[in-house]
Amino acid sequence: MTDGLVTMIVDNFSGSLPKELIVFIVSMIPILELRGSILAAGFLKMEFLSTFIIAVLGNMLPIPFILLFIDKIFAWLKKTRLKNLVERLENKALSKSDQITKYGRWGLFLFVGIPLPGTGAWTGALIASLLRMKKRESLPFIFLGVVAAGLIMSLLSFGIIKQVI
Repeated sequence: MTDGLVTMIVDNFSGSLPKELIVFIVSMIPILELRGSILAAGFLKMEFLSTFIIAVLGNMLPIPFILLFIDKIFAWLKKTRLKNLVERLENKALSKSDQITKYGRWGLFLFVGIPLPGTGAWTGALIASLLRMKKRESLPFIFLGVVAAGLIMSLLSFGIIKQVI
């Protein structure tokens, strides 16, 4: 599914937007995030360093806003017809929070930093907010997780690990 969404975005915007902007936009989209942006960069034949920097910056851009405002947004949405959707999102995020609850900020780093389906900066920020973790303490660990995930994905996607081994 992720590959299809990324392919659709790249196909629709190639030629009309700079490839760096496409990667940046993809990195901000929930679900696709950093992993999807690195995949897009591969389709666009971008090089390692610029891809890594753009993907990390784009993935991090929404995170302070999520940490600061998601509680208020969810509280407001719970007063609308979207209450069930919000509660499902909260329950799904909290179902993935064991590692973070057990290890605190380092658990948050690992959750964001190990690039598996259902993990990432968006979900990590949502869980941190739902667990009432301090925002100033959560943000650096989410950032470090994004950097770690970016390095892992970039090294794998660009074949650097294969070249070293």
